[in-house]
Amino acid sequence: MQNTPSQAEPLGAGATALSSVFAVLVGIVVGVITTFTHGLLAPWGLVAGLAIVAALVGGFRLVFGSRIVGAAAAIGVVAASAVLALPGAGGTVLALDGVTGYLWALGPAALSAIVLLVPARGRRATA
Repeated sequence: MQNTPSQAEPLGAGATALSSVFAVLVGIVVGVITTFTHGLLAPWGLVAGLAIVAALVGGFRLVFGSRIVGAAAAIGVVAASAVLALPGAGGTVLALDGVTGYLWALGPAALSAIVLLVPARGRRATA
């Protein structure tokens, strides 16, 4: 069976590792930006942030054809939002207290897990 242009070829170990490092870095950037902005214009900032996280993880999974790269992006987002939710030296935190803060603390991880666990749709090869 020949590969058609619509079928993703599996990545090698080196390409998967390099793609995963890139995905973690992009995930960290997205996690920092969305953590700063999730409280703005509540509740729409939260909704937009969660949509961005789901699109990021799903996009990496689709583009690279690997759950590993998508999971790496999710790890970057969740790690950045978790670190920024911790109290700093001045005692302030960037995640809001209340429902919005709790949804932001748990939402990216839950959405990422859902996006990564949904089975990929297989494409039929045409002869």
